[in-house]
Amino acid sequence: MFRRHGLRATAAACCATALLATPALAGSDGPGAPGAGDDYFPGYGNGGYDVSHYDIQLRYQPADDHLRGTTTIVAKPTQNLTAFNLDFALPTKSVRVNGAPAQFSQDGTELTVTPSEVLPEGSLATFVVEYEGVPSTVEVDGIKPWIRTSDGALAVGEPEIAAWWFPSNDHPRDKATFDISVAVPDGTEVVSNGVNTKNASLAGWTTWQWRTTKPTATYLAFIGVGQYEISTKTGAFGQPFVTAYSENLGELAGPAKASVERTPEVVEFLTGLLGEYPFEAQGGLVSSEGMNFALENQTRPTYSHRFFRNGANTSVVVHENAHQWFGDSVSVDTWRNIWLNEGFASYAEWFWSEAQGTGTAQELFDHYYASHPADDPFWQTLPGEPGAEEVFSDAVYDRGAMTVHALRNVVGDEALLDIIRTWVSEKRYSTGTIEEFIALAEQRSGKQLDELFNTWLFTKGRPPVGEATGVPVSATRVAVAPPRAVAEIDRTHALLHDR
Repeated sequence: MFRRHGLRATAAACCATALLATPALAGSDGPGAPGAGDDYFPGYGNGGYDVSHYDIQLRYQPADDHLRGTTTIVAKPTQNLTAFNLDFALPTKSVRVNGAPAQFSQDGTELTVTPSEVLPEGSLATFVVEYEGVPSTVEVDGIKPWIRTSDGALAVGEPEIAAWWFPSNDHPRDKATFDISVAVPDGTEVVSNGVNTKNASLAGWTTWQWRTTKPTATYLAFIGVGQYEISTKTGAFGQPFVTAYSENLGELAGPAKASVERTPEVVEFLTGLLGEYPFEAQGGLVSSEGMNFALENQTRPTYSHRFFRNGANTSVVVHENAHQWFGDSVSVDTWRNIWLNEGFASYAEWFWSEAQGTGTAQELFDHYYASHPADDPFWQTLPGEPGAEEVFSDAVYDRGAMTVHALRNVVGDEALLDIIRTWVSEKRYSTGTIEEFIALAEQRSGKQLDELFNTWLFTKGRPPVGEATGVPVSATRVAVAPPRAVAEIDRTHALLHDR
């Protein structure tokens, strides 16, 4: 993901909400918690239930950004539930729980629902929420993540976007499958996750239906509405390969297609490194306006046109598709563990550079190590504990990638790939923590790695040369010329800084 976003929840708001709804004791009746237990973002997600499926039915008018929706949530209470929260920012018209009208109140992105009867632990529960509003006008704690464009909109963002178009348990800990149906005026296209199962036109409106059958974190569900050139082909492993290019890309259409159309090749390459591709479809969407970042939306990353201003850019395609394993299939257990997403996606670009002959990973490591002097502020952010304000900082990406290479230097190529493949296999469709990854790395390599990880992830300052830290003497020498891959990688990563 290439995106820095404002932070939605404030400590004061979270504390105030917590007074209204606290976790119930096991076996007792009570309300679900208003947060999922994430120290960085206490208001994200909710407790008291697990969601298995979202059925989202929308009607959207690009001309005035008017959205009307009905979302049905299939869930299982994890306690005897007297009340629960959904994360949602748009004006809510009604809520039904198990078919019966329910009372509700709304404050910011917290929609608190009180059903007419207690929901028994382990039972089948359905929540049906009807709503209507103009997403681009809704602001919570200074945040307006909905992106309106001249011909439609993009519901794309991290870590907050879901609350601006469907109610949810908005935290990676609670993944679910999705059916997404969007009715738009004839001549307008809609792109989303997974497979396009059906399109139907009636009375001047076309309904686009998309389905993803693998567990998906809420922020990775997306819609792109507008004027798009959509192409459906067969991708890697015989899967559907769907791409969408804004019809307003102009001279950038060529380099954008020259990049994103290589997705099946990239997926095959990454599969050889990381193991079986975890999802049912592949593709990408390129926008011509409104967004200046890229995001690893599950099965179909989205890209700003800005990535292709200097020509084709495969680095960003590699990065976002590597996230399909690191970030999408295996998600962060809490946002503090963001290194597991961004460090490995960035290192995938180094793997790609090696394969393309544009610079080995060691050459790239040496370049970036030498490019940041010991007194550079770059070394003051800890990838393993960046803080809520720095979860998408440069160090999480670049020092994060260097951490992976330092691990490679200590354990060797074969052991590194074994660690990676075991991690994504054992954690598939779930979440993980840095501590769990470190334990696995030590178990699979047979090496004590405390010094390596403590130095690279949890200690400020430039890691010193040494066998235990994975820093060779070569890293202290500035090369006459950087590896060829550096120019494209740097152009890609520069979008992190240009807000």
